[in-house]
Amino acid sequence: MIEDVKSEAKERMEKSLEALSHQFNKIRTGRAHPSILDGLKIEYYGAETPLNQVANVNVEDARTLALTAWDRSMIPQIERAIMKSDLGLNPSTSGEVIRIPMPALTEETRKGFIRQARAEAEAARVSVRNARRDAMTMLKELVKEKDISEDDEHRGQEAVQKLTDGFSEKIDKMLAQKEADLMAI
Repeated sequence: MIEDVKSEAKERMEKSLEALSHQFNKIRTGRAHPSILDGLKIEYYGAETPLNQVANVNVEDARTLALTAWDRSMIPQIERAIMKSDLGLNPSTSGEVIRIPMPALTEETRKGFIRQARAEAEAARVSVRNARRDAMTMLKELVKEKDISEDDEHRGQEAVQKLTDGFSEKIDKMLAQKEADLMAI
């Protein structure tokens, strides 16, 4: 029973880490990366469709993304969606290829992105702590129902705490890496 509680808590903590990774991918660094455009949706035959399902996104060089739309008639809509997004990107079309140059980050935008990254990391930490709290509550319920002993509860709590500390450490490492990427010129 303790293993079930522990595995459920670990699963929730892993999901928090995965969500943090997705959020960090959306924060633009100076380098071009296709995941920057992951959240973009394009109106395609009356349905909101993710950009990666209507176009091929490639990294042309360190500071340029190249999009190739599968349907040429979609090029103006893709351009409009990129310009309307809050990413601060300005696409240019040459024939069938949409090129998106990544503007250099100013000191002010870097600091803003670092604040955003820290806020996302804190949200992930809160999520991990919530998973820990729920696991601790489940262990207390098991003691109340006399399914486990108090010694087992204590061992379970220590295991869940170790798990929480490990995930908090991973979040801190991910944040440090993202901050280093943002500060690299």
